[in-house]
Amino acid sequence: MKLTKTLTAMGAVVSAAALLTACGSGTVGQTGSSDSAKPSGSKKLALIPGVQAEPFYISLQCGAEAEAKKLGYELTTQAPQKFEAAMQTQLVNALGSNPPAALLIAPTDDTAMLAPIQQVKNRGAKIVEVDTSLKDTGVAVSSVSSDNAAGGKLAAQTMAKLAAGKSGSVLVLDTIAGTSTTAARAKGFEDELKNTPNLKSIGVQFTQNEPDQAASKVTAALSSTPDLIGIFATNLNTGEGAATGLRNAGKVGAVNLIGFDASPSEVEGLKNGQYQALIAQDPAAIGTQGVQQAVAAIEGKPVTRNLTAELHSITKADMDANSQYFYKQSC
Repeated sequence: MKLTKTLTAMGAVVSAAALLTACGSGTVGQTGSSDSAKPSGSKKLALIPGVQAEPFYISLQCGAEAEAKKLGYELTTQAPQKFEAAMQTQLVNALGSNPPAALLIAPTDDTAMLAPIQQVKNRGAKIVEVDTSLKDTGVAVSSVSSDNAAGGKLAAQTMAKLAAGKSGSVLVLDTIAGTSTTAARAKGFEDELKNTPNLKSIGVQFTQNEPDQAASKVTAALSSTPDLIGIFATNLNTGEGAATGLRNAGKVGAVNLIGFDASPSEVEGLKNGQYQALIAQDPAAIGTQGVQQAVAAIEGKPVTRNLTAELHSITKADMDANSQYFYKQSC
C-alpha cells in the first residue's frame, strides 16, 4: 500500500524582500545559492555528525561533501565512535582556537553540547545544526532536520493502517534521553496514537542507542504484554535491535515493526518481512542544505533559520518506487 507523505515546511515560505532583513523557515531544497562571489576569509567547513559508520550520517555527509565541493569550500568530517556527548565534545574541543568558518553539527545532547558548541561560536565560527538541535535556539544560525514530530505522527498513522482495526498494545523504543530528534518522534507517535482507540501505548523505553538493549526490551515486552501488536523504533539502532528481538522470539510478522530510517539492513529487513514499514528521511538533502546555509552565513547572505526535509512511509509493496530514499554506506 502507498503511504508516502510529504511534510511541509516549518512555517510559511519567506518572501524575497523579507529575507533581506529576517530569518525564516522553509523546506529543504528550496533555498541556497552558489553563484555569488566568495569571501576572502576561510573556506573551511567542519562536519561533526552524531556517530560513526551509521548510514544516515554517511548519507548526510555525502550530500554535504558534494555541495561543499560545488560551492568551492573544503569540508572535513569527524564523528564520535558512539552517540555520546562526552565523545562528541572531544571532537568539538579539538577544533581549537582557530576553528573553521562554519561548524555543521548534530548535537548528541540538546543541553550537554551547548557549552562546547558555544565556545566554537565565540571563536568566530558560524554554527549550523543538522539532524539534531540544541534547546538553546540562540546558538545556531540555521537548523536543518526532518520534522520529527510529524514523522512520529506519520508512523502512528502507518501503525493504525497495519493494525487494520485489530486491538492491542504498542511499544515505543527510543534512544537516549535528551536526544531532540528521537524524543520528538516518540512524542509525535504517542500523541497521534491516541486517535486510534484500538491501539494502546505501553510507554517509551530507552535503549541507550544500543541494538542489544533494544532486543532485550522487546524480549521483556513480549513476556509482559501478551497483546503486543506493534513496535515503533525511533532510529536505526533501535530498529535493528527490535528486529533481532522479534526474530529471537519467533514473532517476526506477528508484531508489526515500524523503523525510523532506511539503512541497508533495514531495507533488507523490509524486503524480508522483518519490518512492516519504514519512515525514511532524506539525509543527503539535510547535508546539502546545511552546507548551503553555512556558506550563506559566511558570505553574509540571507539564512533560513529552520528548514525541514521530506519524510516517507514505505512498505514492502512500494519500496521499489521509493528506493531513492534508501541510505548509503559510502559516498
